[in-house]
Amino acid sequence: MTPIELADGVVVAVGSPCDDATLTLSEDDGDDRRVITVPSVSDALDELRERCARWPQAAAVCDDVLRALDPAAPVYGGVITESLAYSTLQSGREFARWLAERGPAAPVVIPEPVQAERVDDILYVRFNRPQRHNAFSTDARAALLEALEVARLDSSVREVVLSGNGPSFCSGGDLAEFGTFDDPASAHLARTRHSPALVLAELTARLGKRCRAEVHGQVLGSGLEMAAFCGEVRCRGDAAFGLPELSLGLIPGAGGTVSITRRIGRWRTAYLVLSGRRIDSPTALRWGLIDAIV
Repeated sequence: MTPIELADGVVVAVGSPCDDATLTLSEDDGDDRRVITVPSVSDALDELRERCARWPQAAAVCDDVLRALDPAAPVYGGVITESLAYSTLQSGREFARWLAERGPAAPVVIPEPVQAERVDDILYVRFNRPQRHNAFSTDARAALLEALEVARLDSSVREVVLSGNGPSFCSGGDLAEFGTFDDPASAHLARTRHSPALVLAELTARLGKRCRAEVHGQVLGSGLEMAAFCGEVRCRGDAAFGLPELSLGLIPGAGGTVSITRRIGRWRTAYLVLSGRRIDSPTALRWGLIDAIV
């Protein structure tokens, strides 16, 4: 079948793996990272076509960013590219439409959004907004950076364990806070000058698998993106993984185009974004998105 263009540059191939396509759909099971196995190619195409028609700008920008990434290159360049693209979409009509549909929202402040505890040479860091499935907020980001800075500066910390209290590891960005920055340029500077992604990547470079994420429940959006930077990701069998940002007219903005692509390739990363579908723990393990089910 001839590859099908669903948005500007977003091309889906069917059956045989295609390097140049955004992704390839197949009903046959396999391990090729370019291919996503689905129960029905026709149904999956219809779903992708509908979503790309509703969010064509975000879909096209996602494809651009993923194609531009060199997984072997330093993390910093990829995070900067992602953030600039994210800021562009924050200025676009699709994000504006989502904000209008959401309506006014007030950020929710929860005391101690991140807990940190050091035991001997191990630093335990836990998201602590269980009432909101640990949705990632501005104050949670500041607290997370403060906790991780201990491990970054103190070489006697030999292990870092990132987890979440309550029913979920992290359900992604707190939607009540979206659109609260004065302008996209300020948002870009906040994302890149105060980036948990860059700190986690630095810690993983030093500690390897001893920088570990232990995830469960909802592992979505920024939660998944940050966990994927860790040297090892372990999960409980109840975990569900996904990247829901397209439905906001956006792309992953917490480093996920780098961290997730490094683990599963740009084609399956594109599928998670463009389809908005969640995958279960066995699928995540088979893809390499996680390292163990415990």
